[in-house]
Amino acid sequence: MLSQQALIDEFLRVRKNSERLCKPLEIEDYGLQAMANTSPPKWHLAHTSWFFETFVLKAFCREYRQWAPAYEHLFNSYYNGIGKPFDRPRRGLLSRPTVAEVYRYRKAMDEQVLTLLDSREGEQQTLRDRIELGLHHEQQHQELILTDLKYCLHVNPIRPAYRDPEPDSIGSDEPPPLHWHAFEGGLVSIGTRGDTFCFDNEMPAHNCYLQPFDLASRPVTNGEFLAFMEDGGYRRPELWLSDGWERVQEEDWVAPLYWRRDGDHWRHYTLRGELPLPMGAPATHLSYYEADAYARWAGHRLPTEAEWEVAAREYPVAGNLLEAGHLQPVPARVGEGGLQQLFGDVWEWTSSSYSAYPGYRPAAGAIGEYNGKFMSGQQVLRGGSCASDSHHIRATYRNFFYPWDRWQFSGVRLARSR
Repeated sequence: MLSQQALIDEFLRVRKNSERLCKPLEIEDYGLQAMANTSPPKWHLAHTSWFFETFVLKAFCREYRQWAPAYEHLFNSYYNGIGKPFDRPRRGLLSRPTVAEVYRYRKAMDEQVLTLLDSREGEQQTLRDRIELGLHHEQQHQELILTDLKYCLHVNPIRPAYRDPEPDSIGSDEPPPLHWHAFEGGLVSIGTRGDTFCFDNEMPAHNCYLQPFDLASRPVTNGEFLAFMEDGGYRRPELWLSDGWERVQEEDWVAPLYWRRDGDHWRHYTLRGELPLPMGAPATHLSYYEADAYARWAGHRLPTEAEWEVAAREYPVAGNLLEAGHLQPVPARVGEGGLQQLFGDVWEWTSSSYSAYPGYRPAAGAIGEYNGKFMSGQQVLRGGSCASDSHHIRATYRNFFYPWDRWQFSGVRLARSR
């Protein structure tokens, strides 16, 4: 667990980073929302402050006075134990409070949380644990600021860029050949005992049995996914799960999200504008359905989350994460051994449905709604992405999305049984 001073330093870093991610925006961009699953940057900034107000200041300050009672309705995401949240698809309609008012709100929350940490109450481990949870919650929303913005900017026909293109192209590198790494399986332990920070859905540590398996050395690339497309991948129902094939037909999927054919070539929209598609970079913005169909076409399968965790836990959390600044996946490096790009670049779909570990118990009260109530109908992803803060990612981290979701930086690493 973080010491008091380390927690203060991390609090300041994370809170400033959220605002730094919004600096390239014009004022009118703070309210962008293009579909029900996304939220405007202004809402993310306000909601993360609401989280600290609700679950830290109200919970630990006896005489705390609420900043603005309406915010409990406007910026509550899904905590029904707190009150009725504002309708998610209409968050982009919130012209008030203004961006300036949201920043004043954030500043006031920061000052009061830091004052609380500096007081006698700041000695309580339960308080520090709650603040640390709030920081990891905010880092989740930092990634959402970027993925939501990417979708919203892409909807605009002029394809505006969030940031300028990088001076050096990342599209010309060839990826290293794909190799298979063998794992013997057997009785293994996955999950965590919570000795350092983790979300409740990562606990408890428990045993499971794995058959021997192989894991691909790197994620599937854009060039490899293009071969699937050119072989009729989106036109062959035998490759798809039934729900996935229905989605392909209903939404006319013919390529990953953000891809566009330009004559004989493909381009893709990025946070740095529309660019030539880098064939050696990991394929991204794939739904679970697309990842599963590709794996079936390739004659392999997706890994289970237990297989992924066992393979990844000996590797350090390093790679193309948010701090690298690329804001898009980049090709793996030729000549590096072992498993590459486990952390960063793309979240990797697993074949595991998002459900509770044996012995899981959500926290008491409204804070217990954080993870547990979403354990239905979603798939687990592992590893983080090019928009994930490196301080936020670990081998046991369980991300989860619906199988049709494509606006996240999600890709695929193949596995096979032996």
